[in-house]
Amino acid sequence: MAATATAGAYMTTIKPCMSSYNKISVSSAVNIGTINKEVPWTKLTSCYQILSNKTFFPSFTSGQVKFGKVITRAMATVEEKKPVTGLQIDLTGKRAFIAGVADDNGYGWAIAKSLAAAGAEILVGTWVPALNIFESSLRRGKFDESRKLPDGSLMQITKVYPLDAVYDNPEDVPEDVKTNKRYLGSSNWTVEEVAQSVKQDFGSIDILVHSLANGPEVTKPLLDTSRSGYLAAISASSYSFISLLKHFAPIINPGGASISLTYIASERIIPGYGGGMSSAKAALESDTRVLAFEAGRKHKVRVNTISAGPLRSRAAKAIGFIDMMIDYSSANAPLQKELSAEEVGNAAAFLASPLASAITGTVFYVDNGLNAMGVGVDSPIFENLDIPTDKS
Repeated sequence: MAATATAGAYMTTIKPCMSSYNKISVSSAVNIGTINKEVPWTKLTSCYQILSNKTFFPSFTSGQVKFGKVITRAMATVEEKKPVTGLQIDLTGKRAFIAGVADDNGYGWAIAKSLAAAGAEILVGTWVPALNIFESSLRRGKFDESRKLPDGSLMQITKVYPLDAVYDNPEDVPEDVKTNKRYLGSSNWTVEEVAQSVKQDFGSIDILVHSLANGPEVTKPLLDTSRSGYLAAISASSYSFISLLKHFAPIINPGGASISLTYIASERIIPGYGGGMSSAKAALESDTRVLAFEAGRKHKVRVNTISAGPLRSRAAKAIGFIDMMIDYSSANAPLQKELSAEEVGNAAAFLASPLASAITGTVFYVDNGLNAMGVGVDSPIFENLDIPTDKS
């Protein structure tokens, strides 16, 4: 079930160098397909890790290295001391499970890409009825353009697991769901079973991402929401995170991280975001704090949630007013720009990294600052105030 892509004709890997006083030495493994050329090689102008499907000949000059079907090792010449600058998010050797990826344009996909770009191995859990079309799209290359990482390579998804996080174990699944044609052909898709499958396949993970939400009555005002609709929203959008962490925590390596996605409707009134979804997001944020304590003490796992601004994803379009919310955010947020999924993905990569090793139990806002606003400055009430805009 894994989705893979054929590597390019040329692959270069240069591992991070170590600097020591007045010189920098680099030990690098180079494998350039079937090319047989002699290339001059001088000093390396920087130290970093490269993973590219493009040749790198223009970057180097001194000492001769012959490229062929063998692994060639080379030492760089002595160079003036150049400190390696900047903090890097390095998730090399880490494994992430992202629950709730069913297409290539939501926050779950963006988080998977950012984690992959930082070096993590990617596993995903896809809602069972969407599994076939998602895997088919991966195999047929429909997602290749959106799989591109900053270095030009394609994000690799090691394995796709069928998942329905509304059900904790097989005993919870009603008969009408078991026999539903959309579930036929798939097995081991409850939360408990998926966690067991991941353990059997890989032993452990380091990062757990919850990118799941569903409210069958989301377009209804809260006063018109049925009990079953309200509880369904809570079950799919907040309790599912508790269930995932409960079953995955035993296989998350100490020091690991768990991340969910929330929305400002948890603490502010967003008319139209109904059906109990605002309540579900509020519950998710409260649970994040409690789970941070419990999972931190018991498993040494950090728990945070990202409050992301509105995005034109397929799921969000089902609400019916996402374009209006994006326009409102652009007009009223401190930063007047449309939020990108990549920005949320990068925030998740930071929270999952050692750079955030002391951050847990937080609601991490990634919304251009909209959460800080107390009023909508596009209101006619403020038309006589000299409020800066991106047009002024």
